[in-house]
Amino acid sequence: MPQRGRFITLEGGEGVGKTTNLAWIEEWLTARGVEVVRTREPGGTPRAEAIRQLLLDPAGDEPLNDDAELLLVFAARAQHLARCIRPALARGAWVLCDRFTDATFAYQGGGRGIAAARIATLEAFVQQGLEPDLTLLLDMPVAAAQQRLQARLSAGGTGRDRFEQERTDFFEAVRRTYRERAAAAPARFAVIDADAPLEGVQARLAETLEARVAPWLPQ
Repeated sequence: MPQRGRFITLEGGEGVGKTTNLAWIEEWLTARGVEVVRTREPGGTPRAEAIRQLLLDPAGDEPLNDDAELLLVFAARAQHLARCIRPALARGAWVLCDRFTDATFAYQGGGRGIAAARIATLEAFVQQGLEPDLTLLLDMPVAAAQQRLQARLSAGGTGRDRFEQERTDFFEAVRRTYRERAAAAPARFAVIDADAPLEGVQARLAETLEARVAPWLPQ
């Protein structure tokens, strides 16, 4: 029976550089002989991606209720876990995921104001004890992150999705909740200063991976 794979998540607010650094982490792991399943939340499977579209759609003809948003997030997660994450871990692959449940506590908890206890109830029901082995939190001031986000959207000629349209106080609450969760679980979290130049961010990531992940690698 293969050894269970490792589950690594990358977290952070809008504009912190998750996409670029996720690809870099995948390359780091692959170069060390690890089978990596790179995925994201919400999403990761066709049906979960369809739910993602509902969550991100900025159409204002029917505002999405906060509780409906929370339940959709966990519906997508249940499908993602069943069809992607758990099977990959069971066969020994490592799962590298762009956001997971910490994002729910940050966005729906901190941002929307839903009680953490309610989120935790759904977490226990859907995940049945599964949590990441390591969570890398890319952290930077909201104002700087928003500038990066706007530059990216302008370069790509795209508009803001439903979450990207939120106000500054929403993102300040998201960042505060992320930092609180990291402080409460230092054995699982590593906080990376994402306000540094990319080379500096990736140097810090490399240090963290060498210290925290290298001992897990196959010998």
